[in-house]
Amino acid sequence: MTPPDYFVLFLFFSLGILSTVAGIFNIEWFFRTGSALFFVRHLGHQGARLFYAILGIVFMLCAVALFLNGHLTKW
Repeated sequence: MTPPDYFVLFLFFSLGILSTVAGIFNIEWFFRTGSALFFVRHLGHQGARLFYAILGIVFMLCAVALFLNGHLTKW
């Protein structure tokens, strides 16, 4: 894996952590951003929290899967 690959993995994992933490702990500034307000309007505040918590977990799982795939294919 190259350094840009690690940067993308770090970005995915970091955004996943932020999204999950915001959804679980109800970080108010996160849900006032433009993109989050779309989901708050359509899903309600609790629905948006659940959506972002699940989205964060998916981002982290994708980062881990890509990391393992990049390292396991070298064998």
